Parts: sequence; C-alpha cells; structure tokens
Amino acid sequence: MAGSPAPPLPRYGTRSLAELVPSLLSSLGLAGLANPLALEPAPRVCLLLVDGLGWELLEANRPAAPFLNAMAGEPLSAGFPATTAASLSSLATGLPPGEHGLVGYTMALPGYDRAFNALTWSLYGLGPRVELLDEIEPETMQPFKTLAERAAAAGLPIHHLGPAFHAGSGLTRAIGRGERFHAADSLEAITEIAIRLLGAPHAFVYAYHPRLDTAGHVSGVRSQAWRDELTVVDRAVRLLAEQLPPATLLVVTGDHGMVDLRPSERLDLADHPELASGVRLLAGEARARYVRTVAGATADVLTTWRSVIGDRMWIWGREEAIATGIFGPRVTERARERIGDVVAAAYARVGIVQRDVDPAQARLNGHHGSLTPAEQLVPLLRYRT
Repeated sequence: MAGSPAPPLPRYGTRSLAELVPSLLSSLGLAGLANPLALEPAPRVCLLLVDGLGWELLEANRPAAPFLNAMAGEPLSAGFPATTAASLSSLATGLPPGEHGLVGYTMALPGYDRAFNALTWSLYGLGPRVELLDEIEPETMQPFKTLAERAAAAGLPIHHLGPAFHAGSGLTRAIGRGERFHAADSLEAITEIAIRLLGAPHAFVYAYHPRLDTAGHVSGVRSQAWRDELTVVDRAVRLLAEQLPPATLLVVTGDHGMVDLRPSERLDLADHPELASGVRLLAGEARARYVRTVAGATADVLTTWRSVIGDRMWIWGREEAIATGIFGPRVTERARERIGDVVAAAYARVGIVQRDVDPAQARLNGHHGSLTPAEQLVPLLRYRT
C-alpha cells in the first residue's frame, strides 16, 4: 500500500511469547525443549502474566511501578493479533497464531452469521446468548498438544492460577489441557497459593491477572485509574518476590500493550456507510479487523477500505495478509478460514467499531490488537532469589 509504513513483524521463533514457556521448561531441566530466550537454570519457576502490561507502557510509567522497572527486563513480541486469546494460546502451545488457530478475540467462523467470541466461547455481540461448547469442541478448535501436557508427561505439572470462572471454560479446554487449575481471583490469592506450591523442590507456577487490562479498556492507559492499578500490581509483585523460596526464578510478562483512542478516532460502521458496504460480518477487534464480505464484494471492499482508511491502517486481502508473515511462518487451513476475506490492522490512532453489534466496545477508551510497538511489545522481566 503506497504511503503506509512497512508492517513490523512479530519476532516469531526468536523473541515472541511463543518462546517463553519452552524456555522456562528448558531452564527447569525438561529435555527436548529449546531455550531461545537463554533463561538461566532454576529448580522453581513462577510466571505471572499481567493482562494489558505493555513494554512501552511500563517504561512510560516508571514512578507508578518502581519494582517492576528495577527487574532485569527486555521486550518480547506478542504476536498478531496482539490480543488475549491469541497471546495466551501462543504462550500455552509454543506456536504462533497461524498455527494454533485462535487468531483473535472474535473470529469469523464458516457457517455462522455472528462472530465467535473466543473468550466466552459463544456468539459475539447483541442478540440471544448462544453458548457454543457443544457445537464447537475446544479440543478440536485447538488440537495441538499443549506445553503443559508435555510437561506433565515428563513429571512436571504446570499449576495455573487464575479467575475461578476460567475453570472448565472453552478457552481453558482449548489451551489449558494438562494444567492443574487453582482458582485465584486476586493478587493476594495468587501470592498465597504460589508461595505454597513453590515450596516443592521442583515447581512451575503460572498465574494470570486481568485487572490492569480492564482499567485500560474502561479508563484509558493515560488515566490515573490505570496508573493506580499498575501500582497495585507493582506492590503485589514486590511482596511475592520477597516471599519466594531460594533458587526461584520469577518472570513477569504481559499479553499485549494498549493505546487510547479518542471518540473521533473510533470509526463506527453505522456512521460510515461506505465502509459497511459489502461487509457481511466484522470480527477481530477495533484495531485488528477481520472482514467477511458478501459474495463477490471482496475486491470492492478492499478498494473502498484502502481509499477511506488506508492512510491509517494496513489493508490486505486474506492471502496478502498471510504472505506478510504477521500470523507466523505457517498458517494452517483451520486458521485461514477464520481470518475472513479482508484484514485491517491500524498503524495510526484509529479503530473500527460497531455500536449496533457491541455498544460497550464502541465506548472503550483503550484498545489493542495491531502491530505497533505500543501494542506488540510486552515485558520479559526476571527476578532470581
């Protein structure tokens, strides 16, 4: 696309989230796993993933997070799209999105007239809530063996600490197979359970905390509410570090960064009929969109979207997008059919929303999903007792 910057590719295979757990398992001594991140050997590992903790956000808010910023750190790529469902799947499988196939928060699945929500495992948007656990089997949706299954087979269970409602969810069944799940609905609960589990001579604890992401979406990452939540996380990590047993490696990371969008930067299809023309279904999220077109309309949709927002977003046909490498070096047929006919990824301050489908998302201040460093880069922070 003339005039648009070249899309920066995630560092698949070398420094992305997909390499983190294999490197940690290798550092714990599991055979057959590479350690591309060159993590030091340790008998115990505690991995904390803070949803919405971006590298650039952490560096820009040093006073709010002194302990996190004092940890040894460097950035990793999240992967495309930079969103929770895709990033957690890469973390759990060691695969880029093009291979594990959970290529977005919402996806355009064949045979459905509404998008599929990977976090709730149901149809997305306004309308009757339609649960899809019976129709779309998680173990088929993401069929590859998880890293937790490989670790369990080698005698090292991965203990997963997260919100209670994650237990038995569709996403957990798809990517958490082999883990031992423990409900932990607060940072205090994470600390208490993690310290107990890390009392074993050989242990891997993986904890997930969602509230920083929520603060960013609702209030924006430039808000005091977001900085206050970052400070809560920073204090909790410091308290956790102070209680860790000897010879424990604590690693903190995120699943994506985030950018704020003003109301004028959130373009609603209802206000832009030219963008809605030929569109049958919109999936993904505001800054990383998958467009399913009506029959025969793909070329016209590509032309129109490039004309209207090509100065702010990369706009590709599906095969063009795959050829760039943004989904990884290999894209399965299963993943390909979930991408849609047109892919749009923002490089400027813009997002595409649909208040007629998801009015709450259309009002959000913080957004993510695309390839910009603010969204892609997440921290790899290390603390060794």
